[in-house]
Amino acid sequence: MTPIDDKAHLPNSVHPALARALEERGYRQLTPVQMEMAERAEVDADLLVSAQTGSGKTVAFGIALAATLLGGADRFDAPARPLGLIIAPTRELAIQVQRELGWLFASTGMQTATCVGGMDMRNERRALERGVHLVVGTPGRLRDHISRGALDLGALRAVVLDEADEMLALGFRDDLEFILGAAPDERRTLMFSATVPRGIAELAKTFQKDALRVAATASSDQHADIEYQMMLVRRDEREHAVINALLNSDSTSALVFCHTREAVRHLTARLGNRGFSVVSLSGEMAQSERSNALQAMRDGRAHVCVATDVAARGIDLPNLDLVIHADVPSNPATLLHRSGRTGRAGRKGVCVLIVPEHRRGAAQRVLASARLTALVRGAPGIAEIETRYRREILDLALTAEAPDDTEAAFIADILEKVPPERIAAAFLRQNLAARPVPEDITALPPAAMQSKKPARSKWQDDDGGAPPARAPRGPDMEGGVWFTLSIGRRQRADPKWLLPIICKAGGVSKRDVGAIRIDETETRFEIAADKADDFAAAVKRPGSTERGIVIASAAQAQKSARPEGPRGGKGGKPGKKPPHRGKSAQADRAPSRKHQGKPKPRS
Repeated sequence: MTPIDDKAHLPNSVHPALARALEERGYRQLTPVQMEMAERAEVDADLLVSAQTGSGKTVAFGIALAATLLGGADRFDAPARPLGLIIAPTRELAIQVQRELGWLFASTGMQTATCVGGMDMRNERRALERGVHLVVGTPGRLRDHISRGALDLGALRAVVLDEADEMLALGFRDDLEFILGAAPDERRTLMFSATVPRGIAELAKTFQKDALRVAATASSDQHADIEYQMMLVRRDEREHAVINALLNSDSTSALVFCHTREAVRHLTARLGNRGFSVVSLSGEMAQSERSNALQAMRDGRAHVCVATDVAARGIDLPNLDLVIHADVPSNPATLLHRSGRTGRAGRKGVCVLIVPEHRRGAAQRVLASARLTALVRGAPGIAEIETRYRREILDLALTAEAPDDTEAAFIADILEKVPPERIAAAFLRQNLAARPVPEDITALPPAAMQSKKPARSKWQDDDGGAPPARAPRGPDMEGGVWFTLSIGRRQRADPKWLLPIICKAGGVSKRDVGAIRIDETETRFEIAADKADDFAAAVKRPGSTERGIVIASAAQAQKSARPEGPRGGKGGKPGKKPPHRGKSAQADRAPSRKHQGKPKPRS
């Protein structure tokens, strides 16, 4: 949707009922693919349309279908057998298409039904038996209904294949051929595809008649409204960069893409524990869960969605202005699909690729293949984000409205009893406490930003191994109490991301945490004596830590094996080192390279 001025610029060929709906919706000018369909609205021909995601395809084929389904009438007759069929690759896209066409055809009395996997087939069958004008569904479920005799395509006038290239990529060719084979020969077939590979061309040749080829968007214009950034980070700080990128953005709605379901679960848990309002989308979720997640994003209850590619295929989230690739896209099509969730129909968007140093070359090749350029930058650090926080808090104070009559007396009482400096300090602390804590990011050298080849740290080897465990954090504190955490070097534990987990779980600050000792399967850490009791009580509460992480007191274990350090732990004598289990403290902390196996990558 591109508002130009108060007067609508809609072609006369758009059906009057749809034109009214578009104007009421705020459309002032059509997108290129919508204009192409409007110009061919009265042409009763098959169409093979290539248009990118976010170009307004749903409204476009709605415009193209109107004349075919309605003829010259303003409203549909009583519903019976379906007149139109729309096939989409995923449940979310099918439901979204139905919702979009619902307002577009609202004044025509059109009855629609969805037939998608994950929903109750009995309800769908009853809707079909009552009669519908249009059916929207996924290939597998549509085939099931046709095979069982619940869906009769005998009266069909038009079929639309939305994102046809994706349906072929997902292995739906047999289902598509079955459905199209069950439709009448005298029908209109519209195929919409981001690209037209060989498989799409063959499908079009088989099931379309003299189809008109429509290229709505030139490749050089793809994603013109999206700003691309390539954020270079150390390979063990990828998730830190995702968190800081979210914190440093003006975005009100963000979508984070991961390769796998496990990565989605892990990152969703981490963001939730950092205080983000986050939901997830993955193929293992039930349809009701996926629908609830999308609705939470649409109505503002959630601001971040972590998703896999397939689960997010075709979804349209309003006001989505930030897309983050937590994993480097494997090919240009994936990059364009993911990024196309933002910058849609004239809106601006930002796309951030989180790129470990050793993956820079791969990221640049994918960008080049997609004919895109990206600004190379480092991840925002703590200082940058805290500066942003303080600026936003100051703006909040400057834009606050003057006190009203109900507040004035109490405000005067506060000012009489509390100095302005303490009031300002309380205001600052309260606002800072309500915001997620940024992650500590290692600043890469300027040469890493400029070099065409990925910068290599001294620990990187050819097979992409991870760095050895770092030295422990900080000296032992006087009288500190030791606790254990149920992950260690084997899980690539690192003080930089363990510290926020410890602080959030126990309600303490960084200065209350002393030494952190990472062993093979667990981590020991020290809490200040005056905070230890409250910390122990806090970590016992359900949900205090991320999934799979357990924090417990190490008091009993210390009797047999105290951590290295000048004072050991609670009850240790200053200056006396307890015995260690290796030749040196360094050997106790990290295995040698010679004997260190490849660590498992952390999603």
